[in-house]
Amino acid sequence: MSDHQSLMDLAMEVALGLADEAEAAELEARALQDPEAAAALNHARMRLAELDDTATPETLPADMWDRVTLRLDERGSAVGVPPGTVPEFDAETDTILPANEPHAPRSWFMAACTGLAASVMLALALGWVVMTRPDPTVIAVLINDTTGEAVALVEGTEANLTRVTLLGQTAVPEGQVMQVWTKPEDDGPPVSLGLLAENRGTALAVDGLPPPGPEQLYEITFEQSGGSPTGLPTGPIHGKGFAKEPL
Repeated sequence: MSDHQSLMDLAMEVALGLADEAEAAELEARALQDPEAAAALNHARMRLAELDDTATPETLPADMWDRVTLRLDERGSAVGVPPGTVPEFDAETDTILPANEPHAPRSWFMAACTGLAASVMLALALGWVVMTRPDPTVIAVLINDTTGEAVALVEGTEANLTRVTLLGQTAVPEGQVMQVWTKPEDDGPPVSLGLLAENRGTALAVDGLPPPGPEQLYEITFEQSGGSPTGLPTGPIHGKGFAKEPL
């Protein structure tokens, strides 16, 4: 397996939440300095972004674990397993308490393992489905001239969908917003691709632009709330870079 493929696999594990904390932290730190690592991590996260967008955050009920335990006891009784032989979960300590009997039934253990395996396989299957989308035609790493750090990664597709991923926390001046720009033509004016209203990465689409190409300029500026009043960049440049074709 090539180093590039290993990097892509690790990035997907981090995006899926399957990597351990040390590996995830190491890749996040590397992405701030290494454009290839930043591209791999962004590539993986954007493949899973559609799944995230379909999910609505929900708060678990306070009695969630009591209800789970009750249902497990009921299921155990239905197949002849005495109540109390199912391990209990202590929400205060985040630990599993031993069952009252010396050993929980093997059938319960096998069912738990089967459910865990099914969950992992489902996550991998969904990730694979999203990963089969067409790759971006150009990628640009935006660099902050003051700090020299990579601050954002931009992916442009043939259909003019521009995906922007911020790399690290961004200190946006109060009352301002980040605005994304590009120059489809070298001798033409900058064109706004949209605002990062929540100061986070997003996917932007603008009709009427030609497909992005190599060496196309991308940049992010700080503009007043609502965006540039002139239709052109007016604020300080947060980061800029030129597009390259991914291999």
